[in-house]
Amino acid sequence: MKLTPNSLYIVSTPIGNLDDITLRGIDVLKNSDIILCEDTRHSLKLLNHLKIKKKLISYHKFNEKKQVSNIIEYINQGKILSLISDAGTPLLSDPGCLLVNECITKKINVVPIPGPSSIISAMSISGFSDKFLFYGFLPKTENELEKILSPLSDNLFTLVFFAPSKKINFYLKKFKKYFLGRKLLIAKEMTKLHEEFIREDIDSLKLLKYNFKGELTLIVSEKKTKFKILDEEKIVNKAKKYLKKYSLKDTVALILEIEKTNKKKIYELCLKIKNEKNN
Repeated sequence: MKLTPNSLYIVSTPIGNLDDITLRGIDVLKNSDIILCEDTRHSLKLLNHLKIKKKLISYHKFNEKKQVSNIIEYINQGKILSLISDAGTPLLSDPGCLLVNECITKKINVVPIPGPSSIISAMSISGFSDKFLFYGFLPKTENELEKILSPLSDNLFTLVFFAPSKKINFYLKKFKKYFLGRKLLIAKEMTKLHEEFIREDIDSLKLLKYNFKGELTLIVSEKKTKFKILDEEKIVNKAKKYLKKYSLKDTVALILEIEKTNKKKIYELCLKIKNEKNN
């Protein structure tokens, strides 16, 4: 594979098992002039495993603003740079957004090299709806957490979060408050020796006594709606029939009793029919 100079490659790396890296990912790292690492000591374990020796530059959330101009200068010199995180796909709850946006502004080519992702890996075995929203790391304080979970509790989609293992019970208490009626998957140490997937109903969820390590991926199942999918044509036909005999209020009540669906939508449809009839 021939790499393009003046480019930044975003390379996905293993989330645990060091063999979980694509052939293309290995090739890109081997042919990079510089590899940007979240933690050079951590990344050396992977690079040594792959027998790759390259110049490494530390690039993390505490120095990314300072490093961006230096990195852009390297790229402008015609060097090939790769960005990796400690695990998984870079930029997803990891540093890199500032750099990528600067590359976009300066018309520098940014190339994704797909591969491992704890988000996709956990979702693939969850059994939940594949329509999902990824939030990332949950807030650490109670007030901030409440601000986030309150609006999300009304969201119908599967929800994916990251959380430090030592605070798992702190988050589970809030999940019981905001996500009743839903299911939970806790994915720990994925692809590693002690990989485990814990499945619970949030309604009966109890605090955990496990001695977890590292970061956890938490998946909350989709919200089951109480309402059937609205058959608008059917509602309209009933409304036309009932409005000949009954008031708007009674018509809505009659349709709602039969259809057991969204009252607001039924009212809007019946009101529209009544107004059309009066005009």
